[in-house]
Amino acid sequence: MARCTAPVRGHQSQAAAEACPACRGGRFRGYGYYPSYSTPSFSAYSPSYPSPGSSSGNRSSGGGSGGRPRWSRAGSSVVYTAAEIRTLTPFRESVEKRAVIPDLRDVFLCHAWDDRKGAAKDLHDLLEASGVSVWFSEKDVLLGSSLLREIDKGLVKSRVGIVLVTPALLRRLAGEGIADKELSALLARDLLVPIVHDTTYEALRDVSPLLGSRSGLSTAEASMSDIAAKLAELVKF
Repeated sequence: MARCTAPVRGHQSQAAAEACPACRGGRFRGYGYYPSYSTPSFSAYSPSYPSPGSSSGNRSSGGGSGGRPRWSRAGSSVVYTAAEIRTLTPFRESVEKRAVIPDLRDVFLCHAWDDRKGAAKDLHDLLEASGVSVWFSEKDVLLGSSLLREIDKGLVKSRVGIVLVTPALLRRLAGEGIADKELSALLARDLLVPIVHDTTYEALRDVSPLLGSRSGLSTAEASMSDIAAKLAELVKF
């Protein structure tokens, strides 16, 4: 009986199988013979995943003109730039981590004394109107109490801090007053969003390079009411 040569030579092609005395003529094709198949294309079957940096769902990619961050509620009319989403995302993550802590104010508002009845009061009122609980020295520091002690308590009991950067605040920082102590505590906790109003980041960096290195929001790019709306979405659930 003819013996199959596949164990020695292999049947890697039709010609090899035909040369085998046992397999020629189609009597035995299966041993060591592998027909040729075209390589299938998986593009039609594989799910499509976004590449790094591309936008997906309602999240912004960080590029382009903007979008909706993941914490923005469906139907919200608040519009963000891509830079604002990148800036605010770490603060949102911090807010979410502290959400389980009871009796926290949403926001600690740091401001210059000279702005207490002007821009700081305006920002406070806009935030409160949006349902945000704000620690604000004008209402939370009682007569006769220690300002520094009340500030310490306010910092501990707030989810995130915002500092209203105005020409008045820059003057106060240069003089190392109360506002400087508030900022030191907020910067140490890494929970500080600068809101630049009627001044520039360049002017801020001249006075406080550390604070000036933090990304924030500016009324040169959005109105105070728009900024308050973004802050409200940032801290609310």
